[in-house]
Amino acid sequence: MNTEVPAIRLRGLHKAFGATTAVESVDLDIAPGEFFSMLGPSGSGKTTVLRMIAGFEQPTAGTVELFGKDVTKSAPFDRDVNTVFQDYALFPHMSVLDNVAYGLRVRGISKKERHAKAREALDKVRLADFGERKPSQLSGGQRQRVALARATVVEPKVLLLDEPLGALDLKLREQMQVELKEIQRDLGITFIFVTHDQEEALTLSDRIAVFNEGKIEQLGSPSDVYDHPVSPFVASFVGTSNMFSDEISQKLLGKPGQHSIRPEKLEVAHANEKLEGDQSADGTIADVIYVGSGTRLIVDLDAGMRVTVLEQNDQSYVADDERGARVRVGWRASDVISLGGSK
Repeated sequence: MNTEVPAIRLRGLHKAFGATTAVESVDLDIAPGEFFSMLGPSGSGKTTVLRMIAGFEQPTAGTVELFGKDVTKSAPFDRDVNTVFQDYALFPHMSVLDNVAYGLRVRGISKKERHAKAREALDKVRLADFGERKPSQLSGGQRQRVALARATVVEPKVLLLDEPLGALDLKLREQMQVELKEIQRDLGITFIFVTHDQEEALTLSDRIAVFNEGKIEQLGSPSDVYDHPVSPFVASFVGTSNMFSDEISQKLLGKPGQHSIRPEKLEVAHANEKLEGDQSADGTIADVIYVGSGTRLIVDLDAGMRVTVLEQNDQSYVADDERGARVRVGWRASDVISLGGSK
């Protein structure tokens, strides 16, 4: 039995803005040292939960505990947490070093000591030689790392990150995902990360809470959430899924209820080619989409639904030649995900 006190414990957390419920009865434990992501679309309640943990919003009901201490009514500066925002909020007139040292200055730390700690923090984010520059002289990724250094130099027990990579371009965002995970591992503190980007959450997290309409729809490891979604919402929001209605499930799978299959679990065979899967359906290729590392085949099944098949680019497809081709789509029964009753 695990008796470790959670870094964050939420019980019955509820937030209403007038007649609108933003967060409804959220119960959640986040472990010390965990990289935890709250994932969901805009308006799902994830950012409101983060703001209640930070103390920027007061819950309508429920409690927030930090390492066993009830901080529900504590001011933000009385909680041992810090927040990194999407816009970084760096002071443009200060040097990078002074930006990082600002939180220590507010705490009354001497200039010599705070600059020494700030240099250590910059070294951890690989910006040791950038201390004398101004924020305007840095790239977006460098400013993001300065914001991380400033947030961690005061040694919070929990670091809250509100979509901190959202302003970066794709390549830099992917690079920063790797660096962010390395920084968290080096620091060993709890990171709580808010994002609407499912790939980001899958890449970074130890566990993910998928939010929908103010509630946690599913909680689990990235592989749990991706491979075993518990609802049509999670299956469609986290990655791409081919969704089988009750009617189609009965036609193709021989069983009632809603089901899904990930595109990479499907295969396509032409003419006399053999399929490895133990179930299959005939159809017609509607389109072929080249996506670099793979190719998406859009197939209209005779059973009355359209599916997406993702194949690795170990063979070449000519879209004009493939459109209209008759194929058989196959899959393993073990790759079919049950999503509950009919709708």
